Amino acid sequence: MSVAVTYPGVYIQEVPSGVRTITSVGTSITAFVDFFREGPMNQATEVFGMSDFQRLFGGLDTRSEASYALQQFFLNGGSSALVVRCASGSVASARVEIGLTATPNTVGLVLTARSPGAWGNHLRATIDHATADPGTQFNLTITRYASADANAAVVGQETFLNLTLNSAGPRYAPDVLAGDSQLVTATVPGTPAGTPGANGLSGDNVAALTTAVFNGMSGGDLTIALAGSGAFVAALPTWAPGTVTSLTQLASRLETAIRTATAATPPPAPEPPPPTPPCLTGATVRVVTDGATSRLVVRAGRDPARASTDTFTITAGPVNSVALPLGLLTAGTVQLNNVQQYPFGAVAAPAVALRAGANGDDGSPPDADALVGAVADASNEGIYALRLADLFNLLCIPRAAAIQAEPGGETQMVQIVSQAIAFCERSRAFFLLDIPASINSLTEMKDWIDTHASFRSRNAAVFFPRLQMPDPLNGFRLRSVGPSGTLAGVFSRTDTERGVWKAPAGIEAVLRGLGGMDMKLTDAENGVLNPLGVNCLRVFPIYGSVSWGARTLDGADQAGSEWKYTPIRRLALMLEESLFRGTKWVVFEPNDEPLWARIRLNVGAYMMGLFRQGAFQGANPRDAFYVKCDAETTTQADRNLGIVNIQVGFAPLKPAEFVVIKIQQIAGDL
Repeated sequence: MSVAVTYPGVYIQEVPSGVRTITSVGTSITAFVDFFREGPMNQATEVFGMSDFQRLFGGLDTRSEASYALQQFFLNGGSSALVVRCASGSVASARVEIGLTATPNTVGLVLTARSPGAWGNHLRATIDHATADPGTQFNLTITRYASADANAAVVGQETFLNLTLNSAGPRYAPDVLAGDSQLVTATVPGTPAGTPGANGLSGDNVAALTTAVFNGMSGGDLTIALAGSGAFVAALPTWAPGTVTSLTQLASRLETAIRTATAATPPPAPEPPPPTPPCLTGATVRVVTDGATSRLVVRAGRDPARASTDTFTITAGPVNSVALPLGLLTAGTVQLNNVQQYPFGAVAAPAVALRAGANGDDGSPPDADALVGAVADASNEGIYALRLADLFNLLCIPRAAAIQAEPGGETQMVQIVSQAIAFCERSRAFFLLDIPASINSLTEMKDWIDTHASFRSRNAAVFFPRLQMPDPLNGFRLRSVGPSGTLAGVFSRTDTERGVWKAPAGIEAVLRGLGGMDMKLTDAENGVLNPLGVNCLRVFPIYGSVSWGARTLDGADQAGSEWKYTPIRRLALMLEESLFRGTKWVVFEPNDEPLWARIRLNVGAYMMGLFRQGAFQGANPRDAFYVKCDAETTTQADRNLGIVNIQVGFAPLKPAEFVVIKIQQIAGDL
């Protein structure tokens, strides 16, 4: 548009150049769909290494073939993976319900593990009221243990301060946990008032104590009864009149006495007294005030040898012969005996605020229906969860090979592989097919590929034999694994170092992290499988284990396919996706020569960049590629229909699969 001139002078106008950069999409984002012991269900989650995978999905699991494939993927050069967790059967999240302080039988807070699985049964919650407003606010700590054992190690912990059950409050517990917690979510049934019950032991109201009362109660013994561990004596120290004038000071004296408690019945000399139990060594005593009510709250420290649901009581006769309404310190008074930690899962409720719970369940490794998911509706389960991902290039389903050994497994495997290949063809992705563990000879491989002719596709590849890797979960004994994860890592490494147009095979395509192969192939055996479109994995002296094939499943010699080689097919897929994304600006532009010229400029510049990187064959750009968009490709009839046709051709680099060296003697002068 021309600038409107109104006054004499110089006018500046910025004119668009018409250049729109087209960028190549990623080529080795690999999707793994399988069983994992934790993590979101049927949701494509991106991970960038084994530490991410360990944190989000629990790491290696002997039931999960894909967990080993992921380890191999990252070890062999992979950098970005999409993980989709599937399962069959009963899949449930662990849960615990906690009652209110004032009315413990009324559930005020329900905590649920962030994702389904038995891992949630190892979570423990701790609640205290050490806040500025104990009547409405509470602190929550979620601790994750390595197992359900009493002495299990802590593997993670989260703490949230000043939470509230009031939905109008800025620290409403469900909202805070939904945004900040990696371990749990929360719900609040109804509109409860107050706070969830704190852990530990709470006494009667001590708010009315005066200085005179403090001075009169100096000294005395407290009897501490631990569940299943007998009784201990805490000697309350004496103090001079006037030295204890507040509940906080009283709590400090009481805490010191409990931490140094000794066995109630001393052993006969010369045996030394038993040490104080660890749960008493770490005990704390706090004053919690709720309006006009103040209580002493005692919490034992965590004893590794004791369960989180163990309880304890504290009793005493009149201290210094003075009967006082101290709850914890006076015989016959009320004690609210709560657990030390709230355990997730279906456990008995031995304490006032622990109401109920439910166990987490992993379910079972997925069958075909769980892996494939729903196609007709929008449920986006199984492999179809990847429809919501922005981009993926490679697909691995190691479970498809493992399922063949189960009852009805052959039918399920065919269903999974067929659906996966069709999905990859629609998604411009490439499927890496694993063979079952029972296929470990040349004859079995030939028969298997002949039997499954429906698997042949230009968007898929298969590798033989299976690999053996040290299993950290089984004393590093060798475990047979499908090669898809390892080869996906090799594809990624080759793409980064050389480009997607380089075949991911040869002496550079070293397979890392292996302890061997299920079968060592000879040249003659390799020569039988290669013409069938089966990529062989070989072991050579010096070079070690390498990928020694680069054909698609459509690459059998008799097929005569133009998509015989994996680098050519994957280069075409990259071009298609890149041009699909990079030409969206064309939509709704005026369909005439100026638009066609801009298309030729932008697409040609992109193809020229790839030519300079060595993606195409040919000594000059004219021999390497062409871009055509003009009145010949887009006729008037096309323009009337709103269509613009762009033709892009390229001359691919085909791998030197066979190297022939001719040697001849020189006869010399006759």
